Amino acid sequence: MNNNKSLTPKQIVKQLDKYIVSQGKAKRAVAIALRNRWRRQQVEGELKDEILPNNIIMIGPTGVGKTEIARRLAGLANAPFIKVEASKFTEVGYVGRDVESIIRDLVDIAVSKVKADAAIDIQPSAEATAEEKLLDLLLPFSGLDDEDSPPTLADNTPAVIHARKELRQKRERSRQKIREKLRSGKLEDKMVELDVSEDHFSMMQIFSPVGMEEMGLNIQDIFGGMMPKKRKKRKTTVAEARTLLTQEEISKLIDMDKVIAEAVDRTENLGIVFLDEIDKIVGDGGGSGPDVSREGVQRDILPVVEGTSVVTKYGIVKTDHVLFVAAGAFHANKPSDLIPELQGRFPIRVELEALGVKEFVRILTEPKNALVKQYTELLKSEGVALRFTKDSIKEIAVIADRVNRRMENIGARRLHTVITTLLEDLLFMLPKKGIGEAEIDRKQVKETLEKILEDEDLSRYIL
Repeated sequence: MNNNKSLTPKQIVKQLDKYIVSQGKAKRAVAIALRNRWRRQQVEGELKDEILPNNIIMIGPTGVGKTEIARRLAGLANAPFIKVEASKFTEVGYVGRDVESIIRDLVDIAVSKVKADAAIDIQPSAEATAEEKLLDLLLPFSGLDDEDSPPTLADNTPAVIHARKELRQKRERSRQKIREKLRSGKLEDKMVELDVSEDHFSMMQIFSPVGMEEMGLNIQDIFGGMMPKKRKKRKTTVAEARTLLTQEEISKLIDMDKVIAEAVDRTENLGIVFLDEIDKIVGDGGGSGPDVSREGVQRDILPVVEGTSVVTKYGIVKTDHVLFVAAGAFHANKPSDLIPELQGRFPIRVELEALGVKEFVRILTEPKNALVKQYTELLKSEGVALRFTKDSIKEIAVIADRVNRRMENIGARRLHTVITTLLEDLLFMLPKKGIGEAEIDRKQVKETLEKILEDEDLSRYIL
């Protein structure tokens, strides 16, 4: 969490404001939770382990920003992050994924992230070694100047020593010329032959025993180190060979023991799990049928949220300090319908506001990734300057809100559908000569979308 030492809760909210409109309460709650993780890292002694994260439940309809808040939060923290749907998991003993696989997946993500960070540090060294190997492929050794060849009595004669020296100098000059061509990109399409490692365990992974993947294990992990890796000859371009050789060097230089240790530490102390659709595992209190299984899933989630040790292929991972952010619409039920033990593990509850016309106007224009900005950039690639008038943006927001009220309310996601429908004809006809700019005004929005809105059956399918 080194990169957000200086980020105070106010600064975290400011960063979230760049991408998410409104929802101030939710932003404050997650900002405090994130800063508390850094604060805990500064605590010394036994008390550090006693400070547990304040898990959060975000309550609100779909499309109001619950997932986006969690996703942007993970980006700010540079932390291992996973989004899972609670409804996809089943009680132990039933067919389906068990809840501990969430933590195994989280560690996998952390390992990939740490490995990628390590690769950036050693990239220059790996690229330099790959370049030398490429030069060896393009300029093979000859018998006289091969320093690795065993010496003979004839090698010590002055004539041979002189010939070797001249040949070595000549070779170095040739090598330098090829190096310059390599770096200038003149040899990218030239074919070379190189040895690449062959994966002989691909078939073994297909026939892995059922259930082993749930333990985070597979045949390749168990037997991978017992047999030497096969290598095979492969003809490829210099461009692809450079990539293959660089990746191979990076794999050699990366210390996987350090990577795994760092990944496990990040998972345990910085990991964030976003449990979406938590309301879908709440029963109606009937106590039979599917409700029993739903309560079983809650009871299985409880120890993971509470703090347990999960067996993964990278070792034991403790979940005591993993931050859990749950979210749900809670249309047919409420958070108090969760089993009491699980309720107690989510002490912070935040209700997100439903979005209306005012918020839609802001969503269309204010965020860094606003839809209007996205489509402006997309059409710029076709040489077309796209402009939306202020009243057209207001009209798009009004129509999106009206459709949400008439049909299922999917929040800001409705804006994607409305704008795609509005721009469909323009997107289809481009590129076209003579079209260098396009302006969308209120009249065009009404003309394009009004007919669809009037036909309720049609709008149900299109908007």
